[in-house]
Amino acid sequence: MPSLHIDDIPTAIREIKIKLRAELPDYRDVFQQVEADMRRQIDQLHSAQAAGEHPVPQLDAEDIIQGRISEQQKQRVRQRGCCTIRGVFPQETARQWNQEVGDYLERNNFVERLKHAAEDNYFGDLKASKPQIYGIYWSAPQVEARQHARMTAVQVFLNSLWQSESHGQQHFDPQRVVTYADRTRRRPSNSTSLGLSPHVDGGSIERWLDENFRHVYRAVFSGNWQQYNPFDAEKRTEVRECPSPAVCSMFRTFQGWTALTPQRQHGGTLRLLPVANAMAYILLRALQDDVPEDDLCGAAPGRALSVSESWHPLLLEGISSIPDMEPGDTVFWHCDVIHAVENEHHGEFDSNVMYIAAAPWCEKNAAYLHRQWPAFVEGRSPPDFAADDFEVDFTGRAGEQSLTALGKVQLKG
Repeated sequence: MPSLHIDDIPTAIREIKIKLRAELPDYRDVFQQVEADMRRQIDQLHSAQAAGEHPVPQLDAEDIIQGRISEQQKQRVRQRGCCTIRGVFPQETARQWNQEVGDYLERNNFVERLKHAAEDNYFGDLKASKPQIYGIYWSAPQVEARQHARMTAVQVFLNSLWQSESHGQQHFDPQRVVTYADRTRRRPSNSTSLGLSPHVDGGSIERWLDENFRHVYRAVFSGNWQQYNPFDAEKRTEVRECPSPAVCSMFRTFQGWTALTPQRQHGGTLRLLPVANAMAYILLRALQDDVPEDDLCGAAPGRALSVSESWHPLLLEGISSIPDMEPGDTVFWHCDVIHAVENEHHGEFDSNVMYIAAAPWCEKNAAYLHRQWPAFVEGRSPPDFAADDFEVDFTGRAGEQSLTALGKVQLKG
């Protein structure tokens, strides 16, 4: 897919605001309606927590694999836009992977190499711009986890929560999983200021400026926000991103963490706003009269879309830590769901995860696979990431011989 190139961003923002307000003259009233709905949903989250129920739905991998997830459970995931899934991998397997990743980093003197990392400004406007995310992609455990049959079954389930066809056109194949190679995070206990403040990945200013993104949010921009379906894939696979070395250019139905160590509240874990349609609030907030005409509530190209106290205080009220997870459990959140990482880690053990998302086959993703495959073969950083290329000469790096038949199809297309 072509990138979105904009020469004069402030002018483009001013012009799109004029256009969107002209098409939605009652943008103030519509935003107030959306704001009231957000308040209602966030109050529901607080009520659930007060009743001892976690607002993030929790599923069991075995129930997914055996087809035992009810329609009510599926609808709850669609409403909340996220879920944890217990037992995707055996705990002992995940613990072993954690040890192997640590050995891989140590054997290849990674911490020393990290001092010479390429500049990555993706999180530059977030509170902690240097999270402990390690730019390795091709360790044996990462490759093994991505191509595992149980992970694939979970990803197919998640893809299938989407409306992948409309008007007789299939936007993506939910049954066909592809690999998006991402990094790993290793966060020692008793560390502070290494989290990430609330944000959304996969596009910032593009959500207003790209016509395909505007089509995704057509119900919101037309004032029919009640009809907005975050799981409608129409045009999702055709959106254009501003060129950047740090923005995901693949379509992910869900982003994900796979736990390698226990994940606990106050232990440096993930935080979510479990409201799938919160993007409607973010989009319309930027059109309100108190926002400067050349500003979209701080959105900047090539950066995460930040959700801030100054522009989105209501949304921040609903953010909470995910349920406790054990090694081998996973958490997945819709590609538009607001997420953050706890700033402080007071747990007694490291908080280590692998980033493994759910991505289906579509033309956009197939194009990315063609660029990602040579990076795998040569041990380079994948196309979406800073070109550190740490692993080119790493001992123990996974190669083609590490791929199963399924893994090769998912990685090569």
